[in-house]
Amino acid sequence: MAVGKEIREKIKSVKSTQKITRAMEMVAASKMRKAQERMEGSRPYSDKIGAVVGHLANAHPEYRHSYLNEREIKRVGYIIISSDRGLCGGLNVNLFREAIRDVKSHHDNGVEIDYTAVGSKALGFLGRLGINLVSEASHLGDQPEMATLIGPVKAMLDAYDEGKIDRLYVVYNKFVNTMTQQPTVRQVLPLEQEKSDEFGHHWDYIYEPEAKPVMDTLLQRYVESIVYQGVVENIACEMSARMVAMKSATDNAGDLINDLELVYNKARQTAITSELADIVGGAAAV
Repeated sequence: MAVGKEIREKIKSVKSTQKITRAMEMVAASKMRKAQERMEGSRPYSDKIGAVVGHLANAHPEYRHSYLNEREIKRVGYIIISSDRGLCGGLNVNLFREAIRDVKSHHDNGVEIDYTAVGSKALGFLGRLGINLVSEASHLGDQPEMATLIGPVKAMLDAYDEGKIDRLYVVYNKFVNTMTQQPTVRQVLPLEQEKSDEFGHHWDYIYEPEAKPVMDTLLQRYVESIVYQGVVENIACEMSARMVAMKSATDNAGDLINDLELVYNKARQTAITSELADIVGGAAAV
């Protein structure tokens, strides 16, 4: 029964694939919990430094940093954060689609774009487009270090300081919950000032030793914290999306196995019925 043998081989192959996807689902679930803990652990620092910088933006300091000043937009920079690996559903595709939508609004106004890629998928995507890639970082692992990101971020900050770009954005997947990952485009520079009524009053500061080194260091750390938070959020999204994708693949493999087993049983029953008919026909002829 050649047909039955082919179906058995197909069932065996699908079961083997199902074991792999189930194992990947379990690994992703374990890594997702750790990634969420890392993400939640970094949020208080990011929120606090953001609040301090927000107060500074609404204050009247003796030294006003260039990161707080709006410019005429002639060229902008994008830091696009993606995963290093695939098999995570439409996570990266949705991110790139959102980035292209935002970039198009600048292209339509004749604004030129510079890019920094964080993650192998972003590097591959931007490389295929043949656009101006300023810096990149990839293979960050499941526990990214800030030291790995400082170089690419500083390349964009230097470009902003030198007036080569007039606005800087970071694009990443924001973790909402296990089933929802939201592609996000966030303006980093110049710092968007919060409405003053949200703070209630203006804050004044006394700087020691002086305002310039304090502001320079604080605002650089602020930008670095935004990018790092985007990276850890994106990793949490990656693990969640991979877990869901592998669970869906495992379930689909189970459905396919059931369908193949049904086809195999029907083919086997047909073969047995045909053999019985031949035996009965031969006996009747005798």
